[in-house]
Amino acid sequence: MTEQIDSTTTGAPHTLSTVPLASMPCSQLAVSSFMTAHAHPVEDVAVAVEQEHIVGDDYGWFGQESLDRYAPGRAAAVMAAVRGVAQRCTAYTDTLVDGSRTHNTVSVTRADERADDTLVLRVASTFSGDTDPFITETGFVREGDVIIMVQKMVARKPKSGVETVLSPAVAAYRAATAG
Repeated sequence: MTEQIDSTTTGAPHTLSTVPLASMPCSQLAVSSFMTAHAHPVEDVAVAVEQEHIVGDDYGWFGQESLDRYAPGRAAAVMAAVRGVAQRCTAYTDTLVDGSRTHNTVSVTRADERADDTLVLRVASTFSGDTDPFITETGFVREGDVIIMVQKMVARKPKSGVETVLSPAVAAYRAATAG
């Protein structure tokens, strides 16, 4: 699914926003490219991932894994900005292109990884008259000036959290940089 990812393989992202991460609209938290658009890494590499629907009420999910490198000292500020946006946007309403509205709640927890900094950002989006939310989860692991991010987009009734994908991504990064 790499053709579906709005990312570059070297250099800066090609969809830059002049709005800094700390000030971005709350609705951007559920957009796959919010980090590259609002936090402008020096380098960004991303690949799409998907778990297809298997059986029963497991609806599967899609998303992306990315690795962003920042200027020295900047990655820590980016992680702080993500937390700040999550605190500012704990609950918000969004109007979709078709005019329907979603009620969204945002929460942040620590990811279960040993690193300089980690977090899992969770956005639960519920449509009017529907009590079964769509879940977008983004896991972040910062090691020095690099942020490894895994995002699971729009899963309904997820059987597992983003950390099941985040841990192997972090392990692969560490193995690649160990040599």
